[in-house]
Amino acid sequence: MPGICLPHTGAARVWDEATAMGIRTSHRQAAQSGLADTGEKWARRGADSTAVPLSDTRTVLRGITQFMDAALVLVIGWGALLPEASHSSQEWRFGVVVVALGPVLLARILDALGGYEFGALERWTTGVARCTVAFCLTLLVLCGILWITGSHIATSKSWLEPWLLGSLAAVCTMRFGIYALIMRWQSRGTLSQRVVVIGTGPVARRLLSALSLEPSIRIEGVYDDRPAASDSCEGLKVRGSVDQLIDDCRHIGAQAVYIAIPMQEEDRIAAIVDRLSIVPVDIRLCPDGYGLGLGQFGVSYVGGVTLLNVRELPLGGWRLIAKEIEDRILAACVLAVTAPLFALIAIAIKLDSPGPIFFRQLRHGYNNKLIRVFKFRTLYDHVSDPNAEKLSDERDPRITHVGAILRRTMLDELPQFINVLRGEMSVVGPRPHAMAAKAGGLLYRDAVPEYDARHRMKPGVTGWAQVNGWRGDTKTVEQIRQRVAFDLHYIEHWSIWMDLKIVLMTVMMAFGALYSTMMEIRRHAMPVADAGRSGPAA
Repeated sequence: MPGICLPHTGAARVWDEATAMGIRTSHRQAAQSGLADTGEKWARRGADSTAVPLSDTRTVLRGITQFMDAALVLVIGWGALLPEASHSSQEWRFGVVVVALGPVLLARILDALGGYEFGALERWTTGVARCTVAFCLTLLVLCGILWITGSHIATSKSWLEPWLLGSLAAVCTMRFGIYALIMRWQSRGTLSQRVVVIGTGPVARRLLSALSLEPSIRIEGVYDDRPAASDSCEGLKVRGSVDQLIDDCRHIGAQAVYIAIPMQEEDRIAAIVDRLSIVPVDIRLCPDGYGLGLGQFGVSYVGGVTLLNVRELPLGGWRLIAKEIEDRILAACVLAVTAPLFALIAIAIKLDSPGPIFFRQLRHGYNNKLIRVFKFRTLYDHVSDPNAEKLSDERDPRITHVGAILRRTMLDELPQFINVLRGEMSVVGPRPHAMAAKAGGLLYRDAVPEYDARHRMKPGVTGWAQVNGWRGDTKTVEQIRQRVAFDLHYIEHWSIWMDLKIVLMTVMMAFGALYSTMMEIRRHAMPVADAGRSGPAA
């Protein structure tokens, strides 16, 4: 559960200082008088209280992994470059710069791909896959630098290849060692965070129920600052008062205290926080009511008031810059590689039926703004449907012969990379829909109340919903609901790694569709050829 700080109201700040001072004095006296009695307990169980908190363990492990990655890449780079020292002083000096830049570049790319997330460290295959992609991107950037500076890539190949391949092997081997270490820690329960909960009311019961499903949390006890109405809460024994909690925290090594008390009881919460200030634990305040269902969020401190970041922009800061760079590079590469295919499709469309090559349609883009989306024309021009008031399927007579092939292979969407270069769309994102598109006779926004939440991010050429099977026409409301659900999941969990995964899945789907289309054309052509061969001989 994330730490949540809530605004201190006036009442909470100016609560009775005399009461506060009395609590501090009485608690100090109780603590001092109890030192002699608890000396043996300290000697017996003091080792448990030195445990590193779970969040700190993960942070330290992440930092060590980053340092080891950089060190391995740097050392192997020096080893690969040393034999070249006598060949050319200029090449040598430039190689030193490239080797020094490599670890920094790799760390930044790997971090952007989520390679240092704990989930990637505890799953070896995930970590190796992300490391491999990061090394490929690093090699691409370094080759680009060599090309721009006029260096000979062929001469640099003698040390560049062994450097990066050796570094990849070393980093992947180290990832396996980290994975084995994490598995060992988890089997011993070392990575479990020990927490205690204050409160026995409805807020505490909901919190305890949620924590019981979290494998990384170990609940050490439940306490209450008031006489408890019951000896247990959610099956856990109520161990005592806050004074007992403070004494136990010194011995059981609890790392965090979760206060689960209604927020309106400000004086009560302030008194508990003040009493816990002498114990080296993290203090977390659990929201009640609506706040319990908000999920994970952060806080902002503005004008002396702490505000809850209930919902933030999906992309901001460096994340937005990374997404924009990714879009422009991918779109430019796709358009450059497919330029000959563009020309062939344009010629085929013109020969197949009269009308323009492109079909332009107004659709909703970022923040509900209208954008003009490009597609290859797949319908006869005189029956085109700019607003998509009638959804088409495979047997729609309005579809041209070439259009049927383009739709089946998804090549009709290729011109939308022009929209990406213009900044109106992304390579990956929620698909843009026509203004009058319907499902089950209802406009999309009428069928799904949260439909417009998709427009918090630029629409994409492909998306998470499409690679999971939710593409094509929407005949029922459930189909558009599922599509929106997948789109919102993508928005909330965006990462460069997720984008690359979706792009790869889309390419595989496109090649699969192209192969099946070719096989179908071949099956239709074979009877005609057989009929020609079976005719009477002259």
